[in-house]
Amino acid sequence: MPGFLILNGPNLNLLGTRQPEVYGRTTLADVEGMCRAHGEKIGVGVEFEQSNHEGALIDAIHGTRGRLDGLILNAGAYTHTSLALMDAISSAEIPAIELHLSNVHAREEFRHKSYIARVAVGVICGFGARGYTLAMDAMLSHLETRK
Repeated sequence: MPGFLILNGPNLNLLGTRQPEVYGRTTLADVEGMCRAHGEKIGVGVEFEQSNHEGALIDAIHGTRGRLDGLILNAGAYTHTSLALMDAISSAEIPAIELHLSNVHAREEFRHKSYIARVAVGVICGFGARGYTLAMDAMLSHLETRK
């Protein structure tokens, strides 16, 4: 059974209460439950983590190397600033999907640049919490086409 790490970056621990007009009212615990249920449905093991600290995110990415099959990363604001996360994904040698709850391209200009997208197999944005299960389906499809 394939295994995915669903990794969430800074401020996502406040999901559901932080700017609900932008990010929705679904909590991170709700998202985790949704992802675990979807993983059971599609036959994928799910690990779920969140950190506000860049180094902890890097450690989690490194921990996927040779152990898991895919990374789904909502790096939050680090998407637009972190060369270190980009390098961690490259060094882990794991396919990654960049994920955002909001449509970052319809927002402020600084959100249009992504370091993560340079090393990701794809980007999903603008579908709210549903984006997580879309990313899981997309990753599974990506892995199946690579076989």
